Amino acid sequence: MTVRTFLVVASLVLSVLIGVVIANGGGGANNGHGAGPSQPTMLIGLAMDTLQEARWQSDRDVFVARAEELGAKVLVQSANSDDVKQMQDVQSLITAGVNVLVLIPHDGTAMAKAVRLAHKAAIPVIAYDRLIRDCELDLYLSFDNVRVGELQAQYLLDTLKPSASNPIRIVRIYGSPADNNSAMFKQGQDNVLEAAIQAGHVSVLFEDWANEWKPTNAKKIVNAALTQHGSDFEAVLASNDGTAGGAIQALLEEGLAGQMLVTGQDADLVAVQRIARGTQSMTIYKPLKTLARGAAEVAVKMATRKPIVARHAVYNGKIDVPAVLFQVVTVRKGNLLDTVIADGFHRYDDVYEGVPEAERPPRPAAKL
Repeated sequence: MTVRTFLVVASLVLSVLIGVVIANGGGGANNGHGAGPSQPTMLIGLAMDTLQEARWQSDRDVFVARAEELGAKVLVQSANSDDVKQMQDVQSLITAGVNVLVLIPHDGTAMAKAVRLAHKAAIPVIAYDRLIRDCELDLYLSFDNVRVGELQAQYLLDTLKPSASNPIRIVRIYGSPADNNSAMFKQGQDNVLEAAIQAGHVSVLFEDWANEWKPTNAKKIVNAALTQHGSDFEAVLASNDGTAGGAIQALLEEGLAGQMLVTGQDADLVAVQRIARGTQSMTIYKPLKTLARGAAEVAVKMATRKPIVARHAVYNGKIDVPAVLFQVVTVRKGNLLDTVIADGFHRYDDVYEGVPEAERPPRPAAKL
């Protein structure tokens, strides 16, 4: 069976399974029968890893607003990056009788138990932005995380142009080992870098995982690289903007900020400000509003037994999970206006805060 055929089958199986799960009573009393825009009887559980970052607050707000537009009520729980608390949150949402559970796991392996508990209550589970491993997960919604890594590494190659006569040395900072996305970003980077590394055009001087995605841990990694190798490298391949920030802080303390290429991801405001000022080279913009709105729409479809088209599948260690993957965009200094600012993700004045007026691009015309 070809991959293309398998993906079509996965989509069809998902549609059938959704109907069976909901028809068998998933979600208890609020089972969505007779639900309409003016009568919110669908109940969606949103179990989040954390709300301590602005990014996740935005995801929550957009998700809840869209779900409510479609006639659903959302119960939100946040675990503060605590696996025990997240299991308690899931149990609370199951007891509340949600029709569908949307889960943003702190630990993608630990939350397999949460999926099994929800299924015992006939509640389907959507993994939001982070894959849940080793379980029969119903659906995975995220960005194309392998593609994220590929774009980061491709930017590095395109910018530095390593060759036999121009070999480059890099430091690699991976994400949290507890987050499956970290492995996917690394996989994408490896896809692009492997040939150059094998040819000797790129060498990795130092690499490590940044536990919990903490900038302080990323800073320690770069500090260790600087201690062992001095400034004898050209780039830091950091997997997200938080770890990029930690790396740049280490470089700043050595007077090296802006002299080395540093990648990132998420298009955080502080990151795009660093890009505008020249200390960070690029980031990956993931249109989070698109993901959050799409997740709310899919959750409502699950609750109302409507078919869902999943054109991808991602293996989670047990099954090929049907997946809806959204596309991502490379952001660099030259396209800030056309990406994060044009989308309204960040304001012009915020992005260029601290940048002299003469060094800013022309302000975009106000929209009528």
